[in-house]
Amino acid sequence: MISRRDAAIALDVPLEMAQRHGIPSRMTEAQLADILDNPPQWLLQSRANRTGKRPVWVHLRCDVCGYTEAARPKKWWPEFTYVSCNHHSPADIPAPAPGCVRSEFDGVGSRFVGISDVKV
Repeated sequence: MISRRDAAIALDVPLEMAQRHGIPSRMTEAQLADILDNPPQWLLQSRANRTGKRPVWVHLRCDVCGYTEAARPKKWWPEFTYVSCNHHSPADIPAPAPGCVRSEFDGVGSRFVGISDVKV
């Protein structure tokens, strides 16, 4: 059995859209495979409307311990050089390259800090 959230990730749609279109809170892998093989009209329309500018889901991976999580990207997220769990020390991430300025962004996913190194 998989959750609605996992189904939404597999279908590459927002969780709200999956719920609105009747994806159950728990479903079998066979049910998900059937939706993927025979997409309903709402899913076809969603895919047709994509502009390709921003992904629906991103897969975050801690560069220190390897913990992973799927999350909906936010408009304010820059391109991250590193992502780490918020309990790791900043010293666990390599220092910024010479000529770069580092910025840290809290609130990335459920537990991450996004680190962006930008050349000045």
